[in-house]
Amino acid sequence: MKTASLLVSAALLLAAGGAQAQIFRCTDTEGNTVISNVQQGKNCKKVATDPVSSMPPPKAAPAPRAPSPSGFPRVDDATQKARDGDRRRILEQELASEQKSLEEARKELADQEAVRNGDERNYQKVLDRLQPYKDKAQLHERNIEAIRKELANLR
Repeated sequence: MKTASLLVSAALLLAAGGAQAQIFRCTDTEGNTVISNVQQGKNCKKVATDPVSSMPPPKAAPAPRAPSPSGFPRVDDATQKARDGDRRRILEQELASEQKSLEEARKELADQEAVRNGDERNYQKVLDRLQPYKDKAQLHERNIEAIRKELANLR
């Protein structure tokens, strides 16, 4: 009885070890490429036969934080707070400037959308003419978003 169970266990282990992921790239009669785990017809080539791991890779340990060199300059808290305040003030000025530029870009875009040139019977010509104005407005919108993100990261 014991030998029979050992034989069954051995057979199961051998069968499990033979399981591999097989991927085929097949071309049908119309010339379309089909990728499948089942061979479909004669025009198929094996692409991958390596065993596939379903386990995620182990997490890497965080790198140890290197201490500052002995000669590295230190800044006292008051100086750092002053620098942070200056940085915040500069970013707020940039934000106000970008918001003003965005308003101007949107106004220019609206003005251009209202104009219809006689040579623009094709609507694509209108879209091509307006695209630089749209791009300019989008650039200012992205700049505003980046400045707001930077302001949110300040301490």
